Amino acid sequence: MLLVNARLATLQPGAPWGAIDDGALAIEGDRIAWVGAASEIPSQFRSREAVDLEGRLVTPALIDCHTHIVFGGNRAKEFELRLQGASYEEIARAGGGIVSTVSATRRQGEAALLADALTRVDALIAEGVTTIEIKSGYGLDIETECKMLRVARQIEKARPVRVRTSFLGAHAVPAEYRRRADAYIDEVCIPALRAAHGEGLVDAVDGFCEGIAFSPQQIGRVFDEAGRLGLPVKLHAEQLSNLGGARLVASRGGLSADHLEYCDEGDAQALADAGTVAVILPGAFYTLRETQAPPIAVFRKHGVAMAVATDCNPGSSPLASLLLAMNMACTLFRMTPEEALAGVTCNAARALGLADCGTIEAGKRADLAIWNASHPAELAYRIGFNPLHRRIFGGHW
Repeated sequence: MLLVNARLATLQPGAPWGAIDDGALAIEGDRIAWVGAASEIPSQFRSREAVDLEGRLVTPALIDCHTHIVFGGNRAKEFELRLQGASYEEIARAGGGIVSTVSATRRQGEAALLADALTRVDALIAEGVTTIEIKSGYGLDIETECKMLRVARQIEKARPVRVRTSFLGAHAVPAEYRRRADAYIDEVCIPALRAAHGEGLVDAVDGFCEGIAFSPQQIGRVFDEAGRLGLPVKLHAEQLSNLGGARLVASRGGLSADHLEYCDEGDAQALADAGTVAVILPGAFYTLRETQAPPIAVFRKHGVAMAVATDCNPGSSPLASLLLAMNMACTLFRMTPEEALAGVTCNAARALGLADCGTIEAGKRADLAIWNASHPAELAYRIGFNPLHRRIFGGHW
């Protein structure tokens, strides 16, 4: 197809937003064949019947690069407890939090987990999302960790969306291993990783490096196994304290470090040197009513690429709107609208190790979002409003 009369935000470097005001682009198969000014359409594309977009905005399709979208049950009761003054850490140490979702996820079968997850996936697709990262981590046993990742793979078959999976066995210590975190790593987490990898279910390996979860040394052992299996790593780091997780994942050449509220300048420099993306998760900051924001200005100063994601999960971020996450990143953390859009397109692709999407340029996948908007800042500006006109996934409406 040939799309004309479009305002393009290509996210290519060189101009703000990579903008082309009177733009056009040609698609062949599932790829972008050409993009540029309408006055410069190559002759081989001019004979095609053009689709007039009537001045609408076109961006790369959105990418949600951090979700826990497959889970059982909900944690609405904990929401009430937090409103009454209980902290996330207090709830977790009392047996709530991640561990409470584990029980519900273990009980639920694959069909039920898939049906529930699709309701959240559909909400993201409706906002122009074509790629979603999905983590395990609510099983904390070999069988359920693999079950979660199988469900994540099934989502690609049930919906026109691309899924990248992350093994998150090092998410929390289950009740049966309470105060025996090292034994859990050796007896469950690493064997579960091997089993999931053996089924072809793992694209990357994640962990939660925090006082209520795992130490850098314990995460390091999981990362050692990921290295032996040839899998890239990422990490929940510096969300509630600074244990050195950001520097750990940077030292391993990790794809991303996520949350990062307690990062310092040395951490930022380590991320920049490693090319590790900082994934900003305003939904968790908002839901937990945190007060220490991630150091956006420091990341900017050191040239750390910043992605933005929903962190969709049943406890700390029950958020299934990437557009709202963009607005939160700007309003709560003072990211610019351009940084927010890059955060859900080109930088989100980097956080997943994907080189074939995230910008509008020849050779990339034809994953596009067409908006009833005239300027890309509108996407982060509105609250509770979805201006999506059409979505193109792999060259198909």
